[in-house]
Amino acid sequence: MAGARRLGNESLVSAPQLRRDPVGLVVRLRTKRVYEEPSPSDGRRILIDRLWPRGLAKTVAKVDFWAKAVAPSNQLRQWYRHEPAKWPEFRRRYFAELDANPGGVAELRSQCGRGTVTILFGSKETRLNNATALREYLTARRKAQRSRA
Repeated sequence: MAGARRLGNESLVSAPQLRRDPVGLVVRLRTKRVYEEPSPSDGRRILIDRLWPRGLAKTVAKVDFWAKAVAPSNQLRQWYRHEPAKWPEFRRRYFAELDANPGGVAELRSQCGRGTVTILFGSKETRLNNATALREYLTARRKAQRSRA
């Protein structure tokens, strides 16, 4: 695979760093609202919000891992408020938070495993949200690692 490809709300990422598997894993990253019905095609379901989604029982959400450590800070989340004009700056600040949290990012990568991973978010905004930004971050960092190798 020459690099990551995007398919709708998915990215295919060649990801040997996730489990240091010598054959090189392929992880399909998807995003989905946590309020949507869980599906077997979701694969591993990882919630990427700092706060648990309102009114949603944990048994209904079927979250495999709650990645609070890599969710945007409360300060950043409150500043952004899903205002589209702030999206570029939100991404920049969120990526800086992720860069400053290598332990949290490493934990997330170890939780991803193999196959499909669905990054869950609670926002009503389906395009410009933390899950989309995180998928972009992981894909870009993987490309950068591959180009250095």
